[in-house]
Amino acid sequence: MANSLKCDLCSKPATVHLTQIVNSKIHKVDLCEACAQAKGVTDPSGFSLADLLLKASLNPEPAGDARCETCGFTSQDFKKTGRFGCPSCYGYFGALLEPMLETMHKGGTHTGKIPQRAMARKSLYERLTRLETDLDQAIKAERYEDAARYRDEITQVRTTTSRKPDA
Repeated sequence: MANSLKCDLCSKPATVHLTQIVNSKIHKVDLCEACAQAKGVTDPSGFSLADLLLKASLNPEPAGDARCETCGFTSQDFKKTGRFGCPSCYGYFGALLEPMLETMHKGGTHTGKIPQRAMARKSLYERLTRLETDLDQAIKAERYEDAARYRDEITQVRTTTSRKPDA
């Protein structure tokens, strides 16, 4: 059976196939034997996934001598280490980095993650703040039935949260 996959770097028939799953998305890199050896895929200590992803992308990269104006880091340095030299590198090599991040993540902006318990505390705090504001407004507007309802709800929320162990 003939191998129909081509090397992502040189278009020769691919014999080495790498698969990485990031955020439930599959990213594949296919290499010929020569490119796999040249990139150190057979020797894990010399393997740089950042290098392969950058080479495999069809996006143009800065000129070979391009350097970060702040730290002097080059795109070759990034390919070797998978890291930038300083915060300015992100702006300088953005055209190189952005397409790679778009394929690896849901977007190019880090949104972070909030632990569930912290999110629950934040949600309760926001609810209490909203209820206290509503209570103040109801009292000022002399809507005493609404104020009593807000007061009772505030008491209920505080009682519920004080019974839960906070670790």
